[in-house]
Amino acid sequence: MKIQILGAGKMGSFFADLLSFTHEVAIFDSNPEKLRFTYNCIRMSKPEEIGDFQPELLINAATVKYTIEAFNQTLPFIPASCIVSDIASVKTGLKEFYEKSGRPFVSTHPMFGPTFANLGNLSSENAIIISESSHLGKVFFKDLYSSLKLNIFEYTFDEHDETIAYSLSIPFSSTLVFASVMKHQEAPGTTFKKHMDIARGLLSEDDYLLTEILFNPKTLGRLEQIRKELANLLKMIEARDVEGMKVFLQEVRNKIK
Repeated sequence: MKIQILGAGKMGSFFADLLSFTHEVAIFDSNPEKLRFTYNCIRMSKPEEIGDFQPELLINAATVKYTIEAFNQTLPFIPASCIVSDIASVKTGLKEFYEKSGRPFVSTHPMFGPTFANLGNLSSENAIIISESSHLGKVFFKDLYSSLKLNIFEYTFDEHDETIAYSLSIPFSSTLVFASVMKHQEAPGTTFKKHMDIARGLLSEDDYLLTEILFNPKTLGRLEQIRKELANLLKMIEARDVEGMKVFLQEVRNKIK
């Protein structure tokens, strides 16, 4: 299959490396310097070159801020039969975009990234495929993600946003609050160091990506839950309520079993 990838960032390069041994792959980035470390694929820095390639599948791996812009820039150059796809962690506006485009599409979310994941062993990682996607697109990505031993889930666009509110918005918010009250520790403990490593990794991500994940409409409800539980915890600490703390800790243990 002829596969066009948009964006030569970490995930775009990952998919190019992964697919180039079994497919004819081209990778496009408007910044030619980002193409220096790609190999075994055709390199492009002008949208017009995509038209000459005539891809059968287009994978949009541009950063979240530019996902729809990258589509608009390149769609005029690809065949009407080409399946268009994204791997964005934030699906804001994409459902409406696909409906308006009238093209076959597949939207997925590989829920791992170069910051934390071991790309050599993804068997403990997950991927979401949006159920509204076209059949052939879903088949392609199911086969691809299965070959990586990823755990695959199929959700609607709305279910995806709900899941992300739990799996990303809550830990992102908690980590940011933790880091915002930190000060340098001369002799940090193991738990503190682990939390700081997570915070540094999170803050190395693109600001727009973090903002869009936190601005997920489903996030507010989850943060209200955190505020409620934090207020409850503060009351127990202020009252030195040992029995209440025991009950609270057991409830938490039950939730993470």
